[in-house]
Amino acid sequence: MERTNLNIFLARIDEKKQKLDTLRPLPVELIKNVHDWMRIELTYTTNAIEGNTLTRQETALLLEHGIVAAGKKLREHFEAFNAARAYDYVNELAKKSRSDITLCDVLEVHRLVLASIDDAHAGVFRQTAVRIMGSHLVLPAAHKLDRLMDEFMCWFHSQEGHPVIIAARAHHKLVAIHPFIDGNGRAARFLMNLVLVQNGYPWSAIIPESRRAYLAALDKANEGDDSEWILFVADAVDKSLDMMLELAQQNIEK
Repeated sequence: MERTNLNIFLARIDEKKQKLDTLRPLPVELIKNVHDWMRIELTYTTNAIEGNTLTRQETALLLEHGIVAAGKKLREHFEAFNAARAYDYVNELAKKSRSDITLCDVLEVHRLVLASIDDAHAGVFRQTAVRIMGSHLVLPAAHKLDRLMDEFMCWFHSQEGHPVIIAARAHHKLVAIHPFIDGNGRAARFLMNLVLVQNGYPWSAIIPESRRAYLAALDKANEGDDSEWILFVADAVDKSLDMMLELAQQNIEK
């Protein structure tokens, strides 16, 4: 994708965000409703991308009422609880500036993702070599992870420019390092949203129906061209802004 087209898309996102900002502060009831809905949506989508078979409705029943889904694996229920807790934690982290986010914060997000599923590897770097199924990307050796993650955090703190680009690249860079034995994608999606929320954007979900396009865009980024990947993330942000603007407008028209 040409850089000019990406800039046009980002300018459209900026316009929508500015419009949303003019409608703030939003009513407390609306904010709570959006928060409750997004907590379920992010939990459902980030796990469905990884193969979790809980539906949106089953996820909602589990998180809101503790009702387990018949015939579904125990791990899938833990993944839902964990993602919801990670969502809450990232919302708290978002109150800090990006420069104040530490490696320990990133590790805690991952620990929450794998809690009660694989406690031995939750929040700690992998000690073995791994491969991404279906990808030709050669991942870093385990002994390089301490240095690479320190470099990643320095990059994370120093970046300037459009928040959507920083969010997209943070996601891609973390997945490319692949510091964990499992849960890298989920941790990366939470980190991506942390950057967005810190900059006043709504949480943005990557829906499971977009899984093929999501992985294809990441593969292109791995090959050195991340424009399609940034556009993919920008499209998710654009859709979230549309939703927020529609809800805000409906509230005004009451």
